[in-house]
Amino acid sequence: MERRSRRKVAGREAPANPQLSAAKPITAVDPQEAGDDDGSDLRARREEISRLQERALHDAEAARLKLADIERRERALADRERNLDGQAEELKRQKQVQRKELERLSGLTAAQAKQMLIADVEHDARRQAGRVLLQIEEETKRDADRRARNIISIAMGRLAGTHASETTTRLIELPSEEMKGRIIGREGRNIRAIESLTGVDLIIDETPNAVVVSSFDGVRREIARIMLERLIADGRIQPATIEEAYEKAKAEVEATMVAEGERAELEAGVHGIDPALLEVLGRLRFRTSYGQNVLDHLIEAAEIAGLIAAELGVSVETARRATLLHDLGKAVSHEVEGSHAQVGASMARRKGESEAVAHAIEAHHNEVAPKTVEAVIVQIADAVSGARPGARGEALEHYVTRLRDLEEVAGRHPGVEKVYAVRAGREVRLVVDPGAVDDEEAAVIARRAAQAVEKELDYPGRIKITVVRESRSTAFAE
Repeated sequence: MERRSRRKVAGREAPANPQLSAAKPITAVDPQEAGDDDGSDLRARREEISRLQERALHDAEAARLKLADIERRERALADRERNLDGQAEELKRQKQVQRKELERLSGLTAAQAKQMLIADVEHDARRQAGRVLLQIEEETKRDADRRARNIISIAMGRLAGTHASETTTRLIELPSEEMKGRIIGREGRNIRAIESLTGVDLIIDETPNAVVVSSFDGVRREIARIMLERLIADGRIQPATIEEAYEKAKAEVEATMVAEGERAELEAGVHGIDPALLEVLGRLRFRTSYGQNVLDHLIEAAEIAGLIAAELGVSVETARRATLLHDLGKAVSHEVEGSHAQVGASMARRKGESEAVAHAIEAHHNEVAPKTVEAVIVQIADAVSGARPGARGEALEHYVTRLRDLEEVAGRHPGVEKVYAVRAGREVRLVVDPGAVDDEEAAVIARRAAQAVEKELDYPGRIKITVVRESRSTAFAE
């Protein structure tokens, strides 16, 4: 009522501001509309209260149902717990009955069965420990082998000095001791220039009137030798003259290598070899193998191969050619990766040699299985030339030791009376007791001796084992 009166008063009163009255006139509110608004608000509130009551009743019903479900679960859990306790007691009783039945059937008490189980576990543990011990032993052996190889390599490095000094040095005589100082030069400039140009080491020690040229490369040693001899003869030793003498010595050695290659081709009875191969072949004049000059070995082996090929009726030209070139790779094996047989065969193929020649070169050390008769002939000629008496140098004590070991290993069989190593250790002859060893047993002894030599000794080529069984009858006529 107050709101209606206010609205009526507001409708009767004149506006205080004429401009506001002119802009927006005030209209009267219908009382019926005001009553309808109040009724709709009350209905909305009643409906909201009804919804809240329904929700509260629904939540209360849900809580009641949940509480009933919880109580039901608690009763079920209590029943299950009682059942589990009963089953546990039953299991204990059944276990006791089962143990008694097992003791009755096995005739063992629980303590005895426990002892047997402990013994079984102990046995398994010992077996596993044994396996571990074997593994540790194998690892120890491998480690010992590795350390032994290291020790041997160190010993070899220390003891190889004598051999290296004999095969890699060249002694040059000087006219006087004063020449050593001139070779060294002021602050060592002359000797540094010589070593840097030639790639060799100059050893100026206490040896009177001599200087030693040391290098593993025979070509470098030869160039340094010729250069030093010319400088010593000239007397003027300074960096400029050293370079001039080096160029002349290098040109002379290169010409010598070509000439040596052509000479080898002529003496071996081979023709048409590529000039580049002849130059590489000539470099072998300055290389040795076990004290044997490699180029002389190739010429000799080529002649042997030609004779064998002629006897067998195969290609003499191919046999001679392949044999002359079979060690070609030794001249450059220190510069190219791979064995000298593979390197030589690759060079021969690139320079137009036939496949038969290249195959014989790469197969002469059995790195590739020989497929032709000529390839086998190359192997034979190489072995014959290298194995002939006096072909290759070897220290006398090493030679005697090797023969003694050979006789000892080969003669380690019952019935053997005497053992002789002949043909520079290429053959071993076993003299057996004819009364204790028959012919069949002699063959067995030969085979066993060969196997023992293969297993225990290192040797080049092949060793022939011969068992000699001889019966003698002696009578005297008087």
